[in-house]
Amino acid sequence: MGIYMNNAATSWPKPEEVPKAMYQFMTSSGANLARGSSSSRDLETLDLVTTTRERLASFFGGYKDEDPRYVTFTSNVTEALNVVLKGFLRPSSRVVTTSMEHNAVMRPLRRLESERGVKVTVSPCFSDGTLDLERFEQALKEGQDLAVMSHCSNVCGTIQPIEEVSKLCRQYGVPLVLDSAQTAGVLDISARDLGLAALCFTGHKGLMGPQGTGGIVWEPSFAERVKPLVEGGTGSLSHLQVQPESLPDKFEAGTPNLPGIAGLSAALEWIRKTGLETIREKEKKLGELLLEAILDMKKLTLYGKKTMQGRLSVFAVNPQDGDNATLALKLADEYGIEARPGLHCAPVAHETLGSFPQGALRLSVGYFNTKEEISTVIKALKTLV
Repeated sequence: MGIYMNNAATSWPKPEEVPKAMYQFMTSSGANLARGSSSSRDLETLDLVTTTRERLASFFGGYKDEDPRYVTFTSNVTEALNVVLKGFLRPSSRVVTTSMEHNAVMRPLRRLESERGVKVTVSPCFSDGTLDLERFEQALKEGQDLAVMSHCSNVCGTIQPIEEVSKLCRQYGVPLVLDSAQTAGVLDISARDLGLAALCFTGHKGLMGPQGTGGIVWEPSFAERVKPLVEGGTGSLSHLQVQPESLPDKFEAGTPNLPGIAGLSAALEWIRKTGLETIREKEKKLGELLLEAILDMKKLTLYGKKTMQGRLSVFAVNPQDGDNATLALKLADEYGIEARPGLHCAPVAHETLGSFPQGALRLSVGYFNTKEEISTVIKALKTLV
């Protein structure tokens, strides 16, 4: 078995409780949601989905006393962002984002810009990936209908000052949508305390769940203003030929990923028992070891922050002599180390960091990595560069 250093793409391995819960659902329960006769299996599925909503509402500091109705399931954070952006932004709407965004934000916005005439402002970030708050505030002053941004860069691990951003958005009356792809399950996030209009998350990264899971935690009045992206059967109010307005049905047409929800629910319980702070501290300590070694390598360029303050254990590097894809291939072939080269679906972020068009090699630490693995990665890098 090799050394997995690509946790920013998806966490691996998963807690053993996750595949067990999925297997249990598929083999012992397996009924569809709200499409049965209220048998014991039907009620077990309803209980599973409701319990998972409750866990997510509690985990992310949901609104109205953590009302689980304001948690929407999606297949990933990309779908969640598309639901929010395409359901809220109207022709001639104004939206501000940042220059460190993943294509999960940039591509929907560019489509809305070209097809609906949405005015998109990309607020610049500094070369370490941190948002320029003065420029961001100036964009808010010019008038915006929505702000959307990532909590942390998937390229270099820079954490954005979301508390300051949320204060500015509240000051200027602009709803804020947060992409928590890299931080959910690692950092403590409260949608209510931050005053978020919508918190979009994925289940398969820091939340330790399976691929194909994700969702949205809504501020109730904002959810009312968003049109559903997909319409169809909800297992409820079937006499209506239009999509129900009540949540969670409004945004959940069709059959959800029930085995995935079972796995996600088990992952959330594992995080609760393990402790968010425990997870964060272990990843930070491992990241400190790797960061210190990278900074000592004169022939390796590091992008983003040069300390662990204000960052996660996600590191983007380039060899001064050679190509990041070649380096990734050698790490895999010669040392069994899995990493990710290229542009990481975030070309604008790489332009900001100064690593475009070549991209970079990304090494991302996870909870299940060990000190011994980090030592092996360091030795391999030193040898290859």
